Amino acid sequence: MAPDDPSKSIGIDMLPPEINADTPVSGNMAGKMEIMGLPLRDAREIFEREYLMTQVTRFGGNISKTAKFIGMERSALHRKLKSLGMRNEEKQ
Repeated sequence: MAPDDPSKSIGIDMLPPEINADTPVSGNMAGKMEIMGLPLRDAREIFEREYLMTQVTRFGGNISKTAKFIGMERSALHRKLKSLGMRNEEKQ
């Protein structure tokens, strides 16, 4: 993309789905405010569950790739998912 050529600018339709989400910003803010009113343990559990669900989905259910991306051992990620009550079926 050349800075002096406006016809080569990036459009919203060119963004990846995780950035170009249909979720309104106000909805995200409401969720963040709800978490702020919880004890740390509860807030952390909600965050971890949502974060891990997003990452596992991002890698198509592949636990090995997810673990590598988030910086955990695969076995530790399996234990974490189990402790959070999340099913994990690794896709080969």
